[in-house]
Amino acid sequence: MSTEEHRREAPASVRCMIITVSDTRTEESDKSGQLMRQLLEADGYVITDYRIVKDEYAAIQELIRTAAASAHIEAVLLNGGTGIALRDTTYEAVRDVLDKEMPGFGEIFRYLSFAEDIGPAAILSRAVAGVCGNTAVFSMPGSSGAVKLAMTRIVVPELKHVMREIYKDR
Repeated sequence: MSTEEHRREAPASVRCMIITVSDTRTEESDKSGQLMRQLLEADGYVITDYRIVKDEYAAIQELIRTAAASAHIEAVLLNGGTGIALRDTTYEAVRDVLDKEMPGFGEIFRYLSFAEDIGPAAILSRAVAGVCGNTAVFSMPGSSGAVKLAMTRIVVPELKHVMREIYKDR
């Protein structure tokens, strides 16, 4: 079966949770979280929850696990905390909660970042994605430019197909 056939079998919409990882952002100042919402809703996705969480390993994991246990959330989209600073723990928290990793997400994101935007500084990005239970999880840097790139070039066009793959053996 071709990728296009898979996409035709994919769900028409996906129920999503947006998580912004930040020690300083508020709902009013969270431009990246707002951008994620706008891009998802414009393509027919449904936002069922939105949270801002401090960049703390246990808190991030708890939110992902809670989302994965919810019948109202099929995908979790995180932004922020993916850098290499000591305080950045999102990558480790997400990676350690995944049952299956999709390394292609981080690889393609870094390639696109390198080619279209930031050049060799793309090596600093620790974008990661995978599956926790039956829930898709995508974690990307928190800058609006990174969110726009990841969402428009990878997540929005491919998330329904990802869900089709997750659900096909149910």
